[in-house]
Amino acid sequence: MLQVLSSAWALLLGIGLLMLGNGLQGTLLGVRGGIEGYSTLTMSLVMSTYFVGLLLGSWVAPGMIRRVGHVRVFAALASLISAVMVIYPALPNPYIWMLGRLIVGFCFSGVYVTAESWLNNAADNENRGKALSLYMIVMTLGLVAAQGFILIGDPAGYLPFVIASIAVSISFAPILLSISPTPAFDTAKRMTLRELMQASPLGCVGMFLIGGVFSAQFGMSAVYATEAGLKLHQVSLFAASFYVGALFMQFPLGFLSDRMDRRVLIMFVAGIAGVTSVMAMMLSGSFILLLIAAFTIGGLINPLYSLLLAHTNDFLDHDDMASASGGLIFINGLGACSGPVIIGWLMSDAVFGPNGFFLFMAVLLGVLVAYAGYRATQRSTIPVEETGVMPAMSPSVTSVAVEVAQEYAIETELEEQENAAATG
Repeated sequence: MLQVLSSAWALLLGIGLLMLGNGLQGTLLGVRGGIEGYSTLTMSLVMSTYFVGLLLGSWVAPGMIRRVGHVRVFAALASLISAVMVIYPALPNPYIWMLGRLIVGFCFSGVYVTAESWLNNAADNENRGKALSLYMIVMTLGLVAAQGFILIGDPAGYLPFVIASIAVSISFAPILLSISPTPAFDTAKRMTLRELMQASPLGCVGMFLIGGVFSAQFGMSAVYATEAGLKLHQVSLFAASFYVGALFMQFPLGFLSDRMDRRVLIMFVAGIAGVTSVMAMMLSGSFILLLIAAFTIGGLINPLYSLLLAHTNDFLDHDDMASASGGLIFINGLGACSGPVIIGWLMSDAVFGPNGFFLFMAVLLGVLVAYAGYRATQRSTIPVEETGVMPAMSPSVTSVAVEVAQEYAIETELEEQENAAATG
């Protein structure tokens, strides 16, 4: 781990600053939207355009990098992100915000691809797994830290938005001044969605559902907290609790994933998160219980993404795992695009009010539990010793990181098989 830090600390610092800016702008808009008097449906449309931009960027960014190179793409897209952060408070109009969120989502997709390519290039076969783990930790810590920065300055003014812009701008320096040489860029040919669905129906359906749940966590938690009447520091703590939970629960669930039937674990994890969502609806009057619910839901939802990746890999040939990553991320992105819009409708006063936030997650998680149970009756269980390693991934990453994680999982699995054969 120290070797990874010494070789890639500047890159990881830059990534942390990027995530600080990204997490801060999402929470700020949720709070500022309430100040401006925008309805939950309007804010849901604003939030959903970020995920539309991410989806578009995942298709366009690789071509941009091949044409002009990593450095130019990173600098250009990060500059646009920094500019949009300042435009938000200058032009508080929902249509401007939608356009801004679309641009930011598109740009972050390209920035993530570039940063993950550099990280992969900076690591070697021996420390690639640790590099990916550090990348996930730094991303999550950036999101957690962002929630604290919302307390610096009045969200009705400029200062918090300027801080988000500065964080993104500063991130250029450590990345662009320390990364050399420029990595080669190539992605695997993608599997068709039909081929993916045939290989792992649960993986595909689960990815779509988790996309919706993650978009609720990342895009609408601040909107919910504002509509529920929480104070600014409470909004900050509530939004941060999702990511703190993810930081603590990823590796314990990864440990269990490699030692039991993953479908059972998926049902168990989704079931607990779903029940917690229902309890949060019933006990929303207690702020402490809301924090516990957010910690639990965030701690279970993020590892579910990795669990579904690992489950899908169990039914793929090694040569197909990398090519499947793009399709899985696309399916997850479709769910993320639609999630905030549905939540906005559910959270409207004419439907369920703020509790529609938790209702949406509870329904999706309940569907996942039911479908995982159904799939368990349609296909025999793969022996635990024949399953691959679960890569620790976040729904925020691109296909580059997923491909690298899957390749690392393959290498680890092959090494374990060789060791078992040698000792057996």
